[in-house]
Amino acid sequence: MPVFRSLMISFSIYSKIPVPQRKWEDRDMKYVLCFFPWVGAVIGVLTVLWGTFCRSLGLGTVLYAAVGTAIPILVSGGFHVDGFMDTMDAFHSYQSREKKLEILKDSHIGAFSVIQLVIYTLLYFGAYSEIDQPRALAVAGAGFFLSRTLSGIGVVTFPNAKNEGLLYLFSSKAHEKAVKVSLYLQLLLCLAAMLWLSLWTGIAVAAGALLTFFCWRRRCFRELGGITGDTCGYFVTVCEGVNAAAAAICCIAGLV
Repeated sequence: MPVFRSLMISFSIYSKIPVPQRKWEDRDMKYVLCFFPWVGAVIGVLTVLWGTFCRSLGLGTVLYAAVGTAIPILVSGGFHVDGFMDTMDAFHSYQSREKKLEILKDSHIGAFSVIQLVIYTLLYFGAYSEIDQPRALAVAGAGFFLSRTLSGIGVVTFPNAKNEGLLYLFSSKAHEKAVKVSLYLQLLLCLAAMLWLSLWTGIAVAAGALLTFFCWRRRCFRELGGITGDTCGYFVTVCEGVNAAAAAICCIAGLV
């Protein structure tokens, strides 16, 4: 079945979860993006399970936050972090649009990407350590699904900055109408679940994610003329950080 093969392809690309390996065919690529958020669902479930495990055993905050910070990277294999680092090098080069696109294709990393990743990891770790309420953690877990849903919507909605690469392959082969309907439906269901879990935390995380989405679009259009696969990874990474920060603020303010 093409839909099942699309699911397998999505998990094989966007995660380290073992799945049957098959030869890619054009018909199998139509619905890959529909299942992209499901990788985030796995991360969210593991995050909530880890938090439950820590509470039941009374484990310390540092261990809780360290493993919680590592879970998204372990499941995704650092796929999106790689895009974040490449994008940081490009954005902080302050070169022309053409030069920035060349930097994005360069597999080497620069000083700016390392510096930004260290800062991001410290901020994420700090924010995660403050998410000490089960409902807030559940909303933050749903945020992994939300970030990938928004990223998928961007892929099939925004123009590509270049006519090559993995992003162009998926966007050009995707069944645009089916993917859009699927992703928008998943977006609404995710937002509803977040608000049901915790109204104020759900509002804060959703607002932060949507603001990040529109800022991502604006910056990519201004500096690159569109999005690329690397900038999608950048968005997912930044959005996850914003989600964690929003949930942490709600916990500190007692708004859970």
